[in-house]
Amino acid sequence: MRPRDLTTYDTELIMALSAAITGTRQTGHRELVWFNDLFARYLAPWAARDCRFYIGGARGIDSLSLLWLAGNSESRLTIVVPGTVAQQPAEARQALERCRDRIDEIVELGAEELRSPAFHARNRYMVDHADMVLGFPLADANAEGGAGTWQTINYAATRGKPRLIVPV
Repeated sequence: MRPRDLTTYDTELIMALSAAITGTRQTGHRELVWFNDLFARYLAPWAARDCRFYIGGARGIDSLSLLWLAGNSESRLTIVVPGTVAQQPAEARQALERCRDRIDEIVELGAEELRSPAFHARNRYMVDHADMVLGFPLADANAEGGAGTWQTINYAATRGKPRLIVPV
């Protein structure tokens, strides 16, 4: 028996990927051009495809990856915030505003207090809706520690989701 040929629908189904991006808020230790090169290397292979990215609406990797994807991809972008956009730090709100025309969806989870449980809920939402996770933790952060990036990566592991981990 000969394998059947792929139809356009099959190809679209295979090519459609959704990825959650998680990463450190601490990015001041590197130049912006370093992050541009990093994203060109690790996001571009996914961004060239029909992909949806779930990005937290925080500063740091969230804002930097949003800006890079908005300017360098045709991918669909979904921003997920634990409370409302108005509660986000100024840097994150500025990135959202600059990319407003490229953002397909903003999910506001409605937490009143922006504490650990709200951020964990946001991270679980992104992982649960994504096929894989692209993680950018601080290079010296402990994978077993309490950092939100590692908690998100570890949660993805418990869900059997593929993870690409790129220390920054």
